[in-house]
Amino acid sequence: MELLELSALQLGQAIRRGETTIPAATQAALEVISRENPRNNAYITVLAEAAMDRARALQDRLGPDAPPLYGVPMALKDNLCTKDVRTTCASRILGDFAPPYAATAAQKLEEGGGVLLGKLNMDEFAMGSTSETSYYGPVKNPRDLTRVPGGSSGGAAAAVAAGMGWYALGSDTGGSIRQPGSYCGVTGMKPTYGTVSRYGLIAYASSLDQIGPLAKDARDCAAILDQIAGADRRDSTSVDGPYGNVLAQLDGDLRGVRIGLPEECFGQGLDPEVDRAVREMAKALESRGAVIQTCSLPIMDYVVPTYYILASAEASSNLSRFDGVKYGWRAEEYEDLTDLYNKTRTQGFGREVKRRILLGTFVLSSGYFDAYYKKALQVKAVIAGAYRAAFEKVDLLLTPVAPTTAPKLGQSLHDPLKMYLSDIYTVPVNLAGLPGISVPCGTDGKGLPIGGQLIGPAMGDALVLKAADAYQREVRV
Repeated sequence: MELLELSALQLGQAIRRGETTIPAATQAALEVISRENPRNNAYITVLAEAAMDRARALQDRLGPDAPPLYGVPMALKDNLCTKDVRTTCASRILGDFAPPYAATAAQKLEEGGGVLLGKLNMDEFAMGSTSETSYYGPVKNPRDLTRVPGGSSGGAAAAVAAGMGWYALGSDTGGSIRQPGSYCGVTGMKPTYGTVSRYGLIAYASSLDQIGPLAKDARDCAAILDQIAGADRRDSTSVDGPYGNVLAQLDGDLRGVRIGLPEECFGQGLDPEVDRAVREMAKALESRGAVIQTCSLPIMDYVVPTYYILASAEASSNLSRFDGVKYGWRAEEYEDLTDLYNKTRTQGFGREVKRRILLGTFVLSSGYFDAYYKKALQVKAVIAGAYRAAFEKVDLLLTPVAPTTAPKLGQSLHDPLKMYLSDIYTVPVNLAGLPGISVPCGTDGKGLPIGGQLIGPAMGDALVLKAADAYQREVRV
């Protein structure tokens, strides 16, 4: 049995049947990490000894009623707190910070029998679309090591694509799970805002951040979501809902499901090969019974500026806590408290983080608050309204994930505006708080993966996953 070719659910089943063991699967993943991580830099911290100890303990407790993902090795983006394990957000300023508590999502995976292999590289404080802004060096795309894996959850996507773990949790503020999923050729989902607790997720933009899975297919994502979703009294933004039965709803049948292709998402700026692949995905969904129709989203010109105003404003506020006093790294030489703040933040934050803090502070400042931040909040409400209107006519939307396939390393850092515009198809999903999933749907002429994005109404996560699974059954992924 080739363990690395199995999906997470298939591996869990093989473990329960006694066809393999948890230590054997963990050792196989660690061997791949040892071989591949020096090449693609997906992991910041590898927990080899702890993972093997955990694997042996779980094997001893294995029973016939074990959960579907019991014993399956996985990894976490390094902005998810893990008790007594270094959590850096890929930034110098957090240094060797080891939280005294675990994120709710990480804790739920542990309770379900997960084996934590390590913490994954990312854009610093999740600010970037290429995973090149990390203090620990850029992540490289396993499909082509000269290209970016996407961001900010690039390490998570790269790890799953390279067989360095069967699944991972990332965070998605404006496409940070879906876009790297597209670039690396794996399945990545952003759940409805509030369905997965953000407790223990180190915040970038609190009204937009959402934890979600990256895995080999939609069935794995459904099983992971079943495990991590649910209201949490420690997160005031989490919501109650009918959680825990998503996987059971994936039957491959899309008869009567109306899927809209927004005209504004298939126009100027979209690579023709991406356009072709997403339209072919629509045909495959149609073969499963879906009704494909065109529709309109007349707000696409406003989504990127709205997103970056709001996200930068919230980042400016959230990152004010990192000052070198309570935890993390601090400057070695300073004259007084103000000098400590200045030098620690100047030396501790990277260039992209400082750019967004400055932008956020500007739009929140006196005289500009009404002109920028308040207006962006108003436009955010308009964007959410446009999606609600669209979902009165269709059940799901299908768009590209990104305008192009993965760019070369270094290209985007020289042109930040171009990097920001690469998020045009993903950021409105966060602004409206909706579920969205990136599904591999082909390759371009260079063999680079292309992703199609399925978007559903709020709390429509099960339907989004059902459609993604139906497509993958049709094309036999």
